[in-house]
Amino acid sequence: MLDFIYYPVSFILWCWHKVFGLVFGEANAVSWILAIIFLTFTVRGIMFKPFVNQVRSMKKMQDFAPEMKKVQKKYSNDRQRQAMEMQKLQKEHGVNPLGSCLPMLLQIPVFIGLNHVLRMFTINPYGGPKTENYFFDEAGVKSYVSAKLFGTNLGEAIYTGVDMVSGGNTAAGFHWGVAPVAIPLMIVASIATHLTARHSVQRQNPESATPQTAMMNKLTMYVFPIGVLVFGALFPLGLLFYWLANNGWTLMQQRLVYTKIDKEEEARKEAEKEKRASLGPKPGQKPAGPRPGQKPVQQKRNKQSGGGVKKAGSPHGFAQADASAAAEKKDTTNAAAEPSTNGSKENGADVPGLISDSTKKSGRKRR
Repeated sequence: MLDFIYYPVSFILWCWHKVFGLVFGEANAVSWILAIIFLTFTVRGIMFKPFVNQVRSMKKMQDFAPEMKKVQKKYSNDRQRQAMEMQKLQKEHGVNPLGSCLPMLLQIPVFIGLNHVLRMFTINPYGGPKTENYFFDEAGVKSYVSAKLFGTNLGEAIYTGVDMVSGGNTAAGFHWGVAPVAIPLMIVASIATHLTARHSVQRQNPESATPQTAMMNKLTMYVFPIGVLVFGALFPLGLLFYWLANNGWTLMQQRLVYTKIDKEEEARKEAEKEKRASLGPKPGQKPAGPRPGQKPVQQKRNKQSGGGVKKAGSPHGFAQADASAAAEKKDTTNAAAEPSTNGSKENGADVPGLISDSTKKSGRKRR
């Protein structure tokens, strides 16, 4: 029914088992443990981008959480209108509520698929010896069954009363011989689950806290780790290694992504600060203004005289006009005095040392 999940999970596990089997041997428990761990890393690496989108979406939702509270308070009596306004607000901020749940939802099929593949190594629904398990052939099945970690098979669990979880590869009841290996793994996985949830809760904005979020934080920080510690007794050792690797990857990924987002936020705030500083006055600089008692400066308008001609490009048109008026006046005066001057020049009166013709004539007669 869920073969579309089982086959991809078994294929990834088969690939990594072949890689580490060349180094440690296919029947070695270390090869199977590393194959399970790197199966986890492969799946989480595929989901890395959705995880980054999840963190960004949660950050945006925390930023406009006060607006959401206002909407909830305003339409507290109208649930339908409240839901519409909340969707509108999320659309304006570009937030998809399902985006924050996608990585967690994608891990559930992988967990179910790996649990099913591991338990099917020892279960044959048709009876007889097991000859294949999805991508694994008979040799692969035998190598898994014979792999021992401190004398314990990776398919064994502390309690095998629940067949769907334990795999039904051993008799029902408690198997305390598995406890020395399983209990340390359960404790470490529980602590890793608590640290992962705590690191995520510390990133939340206090202003966005609601009774629902406070309850969820308590569940993820305390109830889930206790659940891993208690119900881990039902999981085979291989599944406990998956859980431990998954929480270790999540903790490392959170630190890297949160650090990157914090640096981007600081850079954005620094850019906005520099932009505001460039638009405002410099520190210590006084705004330029008129001095006390100073009259505002007004530009003088050039007035042309009646007969003046203003030359193009001259900033002092009034000077050109006065000069042209004086030139015209001088020409008029010269024109009025020209007849008498010409007459005197003809008679030689204006030229010193010259004697007029009439004087010369009278001197000759006197001689």
